[in-house]
Amino acid sequence: MDIEILIKALIMGVVEGLTEFLPISSTGHLILAGDLLDFNDDKAKLFSIVIQVGAILAICWEYRVKIASVLSGLTSDKQAQKFVLNLVIAFIPLASLGLLFGKYIKALLFKPIPVALAFIIGAFVIIWAEKREHKIRVHSVDDLSMLDAFKLGIAQAFALIPGTSRSGSTIIGGLLFGLSRKAATEFSFFLAIPTLIIASLYDLYKHKDLLHVEGDLELFAVGLIAAFISALFAVKGLLRYISHHDFIIFAWYRIVFGLVVIASAYSGLVQWTVD
Repeated sequence: MDIEILIKALIMGVVEGLTEFLPISSTGHLILAGDLLDFNDDKAKLFSIVIQVGAILAICWEYRVKIASVLSGLTSDKQAQKFVLNLVIAFIPLASLGLLFGKYIKALLFKPIPVALAFIIGAFVIIWAEKREHKIRVHSVDDLSMLDAFKLGIAQAFALIPGTSRSGSTIIGGLLFGLSRKAATEFSFFLAIPTLIIASLYDLYKHKDLLHVEGDLELFAVGLIAAFISALFAVKGLLRYISHHDFIIFAWYRIVFGLVVIASAYSGLVQWTVD
């Protein structure tokens, strides 16, 4: 396979892994990176779906002890059953709204300028949430009620708007609903597992005609491995960071990034996708 396309796969995999679990929107970054690399045709879009598996595997590896404990206790441990039920409840809002409106959202908003605007608007939401007084009542993901899970699921559903950030919506929603930073962040990680797996399988089924394993094996392998390694570093780094800091730095990053995209588009410096 052409070395140039493999380098593009490597870059896209790193972008996916670094941004999937940070409150800065992996979808938004992949759209913009794809435009810059001229890697935005139908096959590239399928590639972006497949490499999410690498990011999911990073979460599964980082929390392998917790996941194994939950799976082994599904038939007998009420705490494990409650944990899985909360994930199912939290997944429902995004899945329902995605099935109803996902096609229209992709047609209208999966373009650089709407993504950049979502980056900036999301930044101000983060700043507002962080400036509020935090009254923490949930310190661990195991302490979430079913109502908490449903509210976090509604928060995650805002991520249907590209540039909003699935993890960011869930984490900031968690802060607003009384979760500690660690609990909100970890629940966003766990919720990513069913969300990304089901979304990826659904998209792969819809685009199965584009999937040719023999010709694409190297491409997907490079992207998956890059996404896995970079996501593992991002998850570990985020957990260390939030133990002593808030999310304001991500808000400023989103503002700067969004403004750069808008400025480059209107100046003609970058010919972003417009159709």
